[in-house]
Amino acid sequence: MANRIYTGPADRQPKTISDRTCAASLLPGTFVSVLVGTVAQATAPTAVRLALLGERDFYSTGQLDANDPLKVAYASGDTAVSYVLEPGQSYQVACAAATYTNGQELTVAASGRAAAAASTNVVVAYYDGPNSVARSAGDLIDVVIAPFYTKA
Repeated sequence: MANRIYTGPADRQPKTISDRTCAASLLPGTFVSVLVGTVAQATAPTAVRLALLGERDFYSTGQLDANDPLKVAYASGDTAVSYVLEPGQSYQVACAAATYTNGQELTVAASGRAAAAASTNVVVAYYDGPNSVARSAGDLIDVVIAPFYTKA
């Protein structure tokens, strides 16, 4: 399942929300708030129902170039496909610039990106990749969805 937002488990299909439009230009792999008729960029996990914006699998897969469906933003008004987050599912998520370690607790930060969770932040996922890897803003990282909780 290369070049995909949802990466597992492979024995079933993830639940999606596909009856809403984008309130603005949004990149796949970012967290969104599910609103009445739209999805909007999430900047915190506590505002409303949280989901993860999926890629448009009908786009050409390209070679990780400008046509790659993971790098082409939905335009405002486009119908969005968002994943319903369930603990234990694996995804590729856009992250904030930082160095991440395996198992690190993550929250939702600016631009709908995952970032290291600090005390009192709501943890939404765990980093599931190699230790001490520096990432640039917007890079996709492997995560496992956590049962949401407030970090002590």
